[in-house]
Amino acid sequence: MESKMLSPVMPKGLDLEISQHPLTMRRVVNLIIAMERLKFSRSESVLSTEFRDENLLDIMLESIVEEHIVFERSATPSDEFSRTGVYQCSITDTQKRNFVLVENSMELHAVMLQGGSDNRKVYLNMSTYVHPSPSTEARPVALGIKDTNLYLSCHMGDGEPTLHLEAVEDKSCLSSVSAESDMLRFLFYKRDTGLSLSTLMSARFPNWFISTADEDNRAVDMCTEMAPRYRTFNIQRQS
Repeated sequence: MESKMLSPVMPKGLDLEISQHPLTMRRVVNLIIAMERLKFSRSESVLSTEFRDENLLDIMLESIVEEHIVFERSATPSDEFSRTGVYQCSITDTQKRNFVLVENSMELHAVMLQGGSDNRKVYLNMSTYVHPSPSTEARPVALGIKDTNLYLSCHMGDGEPTLHLEAVEDKSCLSSVSAESDMLRFLFYKRDTGLSLSTLMSARFPNWFISTADEDNRAVDMCTEMAPRYRTFNIQRQS
């Protein structure tokens, strides 16, 4: 194997021979640093020709170039609710009253329907979401009225959270909802309290729940836990 001589300038009486090749870039850099230390060190004068491989190795180890591997951390955890599915369901309060759409006032009323009037009953399309913090017990949902573009939403009105029906022209905007956006008004936390029994708490206004009044044919609205209203619903998934 043909050897290569490195020159100039070596201390008098010292030759450096490299017989291994090809060199990696890191080895070349280490070698150059070692050469510079040999040239400019205060102890560069060679006292004798007994400069052995061990001596050179010591100098080179002192000049090792450390390799640092930098891992790029991923972005901060997402704060978005991501939709996972949609299914149709019926809903009644604990007084077995159904939701009925009152179009002239754009409200939902809780009504005890008589025989032959089931066609007035509202069915909901319930969209389910993955919570940004999956440890939460409640399931985020959005509630749309079947065969319409109307969704239940909760926002501030008259000094306190109130329930509204809003038209959503582009339903794809609800495929993911940021926890910091105004779209959070469409999300509710569905917490199951028994077999098919659930509460629906506003995601935007914690401790405010969808509720019905004690009287029949009154508007469905929001309330706190202490309010004298019905907050528990029977939600049945439709096949």
